[in-house]
Amino acid sequence: MADAEQPDVFSARRQKLADLRKAGVEPFPYAFPGVEPIASVRERHVALEPGQETAFRHRIAGRLVARRGQGKMAFLDIADRSGRIQLQARVDELGQERMDLLLGLDLGDLLGVDGTALRSRRGELTLRVTGFELLAKSLRPPPDKHHGLTDVETRFRHREADLLSNEETRAVFVTRARIISAIRRYLDANGFIEVETPILQPLYGGAAARPFVTHHNALDRDLYLRIASELYLKRLIVGGLERVYEIGKNFRNEGLSHKHNPEFTMIEYYEAYADYMGVAARFEELMRYVTSEIGYGGPLDFQKPWHRETLAGAIQKRTGIDICAHHDRDALAAAMGSNGLTVPESDTWPQLVDELVSKHVEPTLIEPTLLIDYPVEVSPLAKRHRMQEGFVERFEAFIDGIEVANAFSELNDPDDQRARFEDQRALAASGDAEAQPYDQAYIEALEYGLPPTGGIGVGIDRIAIVLTGQRSIREVILFPAMRE
Repeated sequence: MADAEQPDVFSARRQKLADLRKAGVEPFPYAFPGVEPIASVRERHVALEPGQETAFRHRIAGRLVARRGQGKMAFLDIADRSGRIQLQARVDELGQERMDLLLGLDLGDLLGVDGTALRSRRGELTLRVTGFELLAKSLRPPPDKHHGLTDVETRFRHREADLLSNEETRAVFVTRARIISAIRRYLDANGFIEVETPILQPLYGGAAARPFVTHHNALDRDLYLRIASELYLKRLIVGGLERVYEIGKNFRNEGLSHKHNPEFTMIEYYEAYADYMGVAARFEELMRYVTSEIGYGGPLDFQKPWHRETLAGAIQKRTGIDICAHHDRDALAAAMGSNGLTVPESDTWPQLVDELVSKHVEPTLIEPTLLIDYPVEVSPLAKRHRMQEGFVERFEAFIDGIEVANAFSELNDPDDQRARFEDQRALAASGDAEAQPYDQAYIEALEYGLPPTGGIGVGIDRIAIVLTGQRSIREVILFPAMRE
C-alpha cells in the first residue's frame, strides 16, 4: 500500500489534482445535498421497458468504477453502498469542456451526478447525465476490481481498500449491523431497557480473563478496561430496573486466534424472576428472531429446539473422563494423562476442565447446542444447582464449533458469593491469573437484595462469524488487532 508501489500512477493522479485546481475546479468540496441511494433509483424504475426514456430527475453520488467510450457519447458506472448504476454522458448535453472534464476523471474518484432515468436498448437502467460535480479526487488507485483484494494482511490492515474492492466484505458488515439492530428490536419489544456501564473500572470482574491496566492521572490510580459488564448490570437489577441490556466493547488481555480478539463486542442482558432455563428459552427465541430478520439461509437450523447435553456428560462421552469422579487437580490430571491427553503443568482443576471442553468438546458441537450444569469451581457467579451437589445452574451455547454465549441463574446469596470470591482468591494464589478478584462493592449491592435473576452474555462477533459463514473473528471485526 506504499506510494512507492506505483510511482507513475500516483504522480499522474497528483498532476491531475494540480491541473484541476489550476482550472478552478475544487477537488474536495464541502457537500452535495439531496442524494438518493442508487438502489432507490433502480427500484423506482423497475418496470421501465428497454429503449424507454423518462423525465424523472435523480441526484446520486458514488465512486467511479468503470468507463467505456469516448468522443460524443460515453458510458460510466458509479457505485454507492446500495448498488451500481450506469451513466450516459453526451457532449450535446454537457458541452465539450464539461465532457472532457468528466472523461478525464480517474477510476476511484467520487462523483455527484444529476440525471434523468432511461432504460437502454440492452435493458440497462441508466442515468443520462445533465450535471455532475467532482466530490473527492482519489490520489490512490483503487484495488483491482476484477480480482479483488485477496492478500489477508492488506485486507485487515487496510479495511477501507478491502471494502472498496470486495462486495462480499461489505455484505458481511452490513449483515453484522442488521444482527445488532435485530437484537435491539427484540429486547426493546420484550421490556428490556438499554443501559451503559463503565468501561474504565476500579476493579474488573464478571469473567475469567486477564485485564488491560491503564492509569488515570487526575485520580492517580490504576483502572482496568472492563472484561465484562456483568457485575454492574446486576447492580441495576438490585436497583429495580428488572430487565436491562448493554451492547458494548469488552477488553481481555489474551492471545489472538480465529475466535479471539483482545477488543470485542458483547451483549449482556439480565432478567429479574427468571432462571437459567428461562434464559435458555429466551435465547433460543432471540436467535429464531434474528435469523428470520436477516434472512439467514445457511446450513444450520435455528427454528427447532437446540440440542442439550450436560457438561460432565459431554466430556465423558468424548474423552472417557468422568470429571465428577476426579474432583481434585492431581486426580483429574492423572486421568487425562492415562487417556493420552495433554496436561498443562500449571493448570488448576477448573483450568483442566476448561481444557477438556475447549479442546475435545467444543469443536464437535456443530448444530446449535446448549451445554448445561457446570461445576461450581468454574462458575463463581452462578447459583448452586437446586438438585445436583457441586454444580451450578449454568449453560454455554455453541454453534458450528464455537462458544457464542454464557448464562446463569445468577448467584444472589451475598454470603455464598463472599465465599466464592474467597475461593477465587485461593485459585489466584495458586497461579490462576484469570481468577475472579474479590469485589466488596458487589457484595454490598447483593446485601440490598438481588431478586431471582437470569442473565446471559452473547458474543456479537462470534454470532456474526456463524451467521455470515466466516471462519475467523478477523473477518467480522472491521479493524482487528494485528501483529506488527
